[in-house]
Amino acid sequence: MSIRHGLLALLERGPRYGSQLRTEFESRTGSTWPLNVGQVYTTLARLERDGLVAPDGEDAAGHTLYAITDTGRTELHEWYERPVDRANPPRDELSIKLAMAVGAPGVDIRAVIQSQRHATIRAMQDYTRLKATALAAVESAQSRERDDVAWLLVLEQLIFQTEAEARWLDHCEARLVRLSQTADRRAAAPQPSQAAAETTAPTSTDRPRTARTRRA
Repeated sequence: MSIRHGLLALLERGPRYGSQLRTEFESRTGSTWPLNVGQVYTTLARLERDGLVAPDGEDAAGHTLYAITDTGRTELHEWYERPVDRANPPRDELSIKLAMAVGAPGVDIRAVIQSQRHATIRAMQDYTRLKATALAAVESAQSRERDDVAWLLVLEQLIFQTEAEARWLDHCEARLVRLSQTADRRAAAPQPSQAAAETTAPTSTDRPRTARTRRA
């Protein structure tokens, strides 16, 4: 999540102060990624250091306002045009959990998958209900239509993400079942040395017959 560019996008609409930026950021994203004021002001300080924003006086209540600079506006529009880099994906707790659970003593990985699947489906249902509410707000053309459209897009991304996660969990479970079946077949199959010994060793019925043949 780029708080840096999110704040620049809000400042392009006009000067704002820290807590105002936090409120508008959370409104635009439906509080999916909540911020605290400390994060906002730390980011503003870095943006100011980099020449992307600059102080722009105070409002009537004495809040320090920040405005985007020309350099900041250029950086913002380059961000809009630049694809999100997937070369270094963010850490995913669920992927790490399943990776560590494989072979861990005393851990039933299929139970872990089942538990997560139930939670993922519940989240998907919650997002779907929220989507219906956001869609109704957009279609009613209320005064906050821009924020409602933004929230709708975020919700739809979350729905697609949870759908993909549920499919991946199904795939993980099926993969584990196939690997377990393969391991069981290998364990049940005779070892090559045992199979060779059984093929070459004479049977008990062969020995007497061989002895009679020699006496004859």
